[in-house]
Amino acid sequence: MKGRVVLLDHVDAREAAALMVDGRLEDLLIDPPEGLPPAPGAILRVRAGRPMKGQGGMFVDLPEGTGFLRHAGGISPGAPLLVQVTGTAEPGKAPPVATRLLFKSRYAIITPDAPGLNVARSIRDSEERDRLVRIAEATGTAGHGLILRSAADGVDADELSHDIAAMRDLAVAVLSDANGPPELMVDAPGAHLAAWRDWAIPDPDEIIDTPGCFETGGVIEAVDALRAPRVSLPSGASAMIEPTTALVAVDVNSGPDTSPAAGLKANHALIRDLPRQLRLRGLGGQITLDLAPMPKKDRRSFEDALRRAVREDGTDTVLAGWTPLGHFEMQRKRDRWPLEDLWPR
Repeated sequence: MKGRVVLLDHVDAREAAALMVDGRLEDLLIDPPEGLPPAPGAILRVRAGRPMKGQGGMFVDLPEGTGFLRHAGGISPGAPLLVQVTGTAEPGKAPPVATRLLFKSRYAIITPDAPGLNVARSIRDSEERDRLVRIAEATGTAGHGLILRSAADGVDADELSHDIAAMRDLAVAVLSDANGPPELMVDAPGAHLAAWRDWAIPDPDEIIDTPGCFETGGVIEAVDALRAPRVSLPSGASAMIEPTTALVAVDVNSGPDTSPAAGLKANHALIRDLPRQLRLRGLGGQITLDLAPMPKKDRRSFEDALRRAVREDGTDTVLAGWTPLGHFEMQRKRDRWPLEDLWPR
C-alpha cells in the first residue's frame, strides 16, 4: 500500500479512521464508547464551582460529572460559563477545560477571544495569501478572530467562504446562548469527520470506506502490534513502552550491537518513532526515558533530535531534561484516550 491512504471503518459499531503512509499506520481515530467524559474539542455550558486555592483553578459542573478549569481568576462560584474540553484525564480525575473557545473546520478556525486574521505560515505564495485574505474579509467573521489553515491553500472561493461562514455562524449561536444550566453545546467531531478535517494536507492518495477495510488494509495487524510493549528498532535494538499509574516508562536496549556508538544509534532510532508510538497508543502525561548508554557529549544532539521530532508531531510536549540518574523526562499533553480504552482486546 503506497502513498497516503485513509481508511474509514467501524470498531464495535463506533466510527474509526486510520491513516496509512506507505503501508505503515501513522494515526488512528476511534469514537469513544459511552460512559467516558466529553472528548477534546467539545464545547459545553457549565457552572463554576469553588476556587481550588492550592491547585490554581476550579472545578466546574458539566452536564454529567465535573471538569477542571485551570485559569479561573475573577469567576464567581455558580456562574455559567462556556468552556471547551482541551484533553483527557486519568480515571477518577476531571478532564481539563478552558474558556478560550476554538471553532475548527477543515479550512478555518474561528477564535472569539483572539481577534485578527491570520493565514497559515505554510502558505508562502504572497498572491495566494492575498487572495485568501480577500475571501475572508468579504465573508466576514462577526468581529471574531480567524485563522486560515494550511488546507485552505488553493481552495475555491465559494467553498472557502461557505466554510468560514459556517464556523462563524456556529460561534455566534453558541456565544449568544451562554446562560443556562450545564449543557453540551457542540460535540467533538466523530472519527470520520476528524479524519476529513485534520488529515487534509497533503490530500490522501486514496480514501477507502468499504466495511472491513481495517482488516484488508493492515490496520488490525498494526493495532495488534501496538498492544505489546516491545517496539523493534533498526539493527536489533528495541524499546519497551509501558504505561503505569504514575508515568509512562520507556526503556531502550541497543541489542546485539556492541560498537561504541550502539547506544546513541538506538536512542536516535527511538526518537524517530516515539511520537508515533505515543500517538497511536494514546499515551501522555509524564514520560520517562531510560535510554541506552551513550556519552554525555552526545546528549545535546539527542535533545535537538527529540525537539524536532515532537515539534513535527504537533502535540504539546515539554522537554523537562535529564535526571541525576541519567533518565530523560518529558511531559506530553493527554489529547486522546489510551488505545485500550477505545479498542479493548
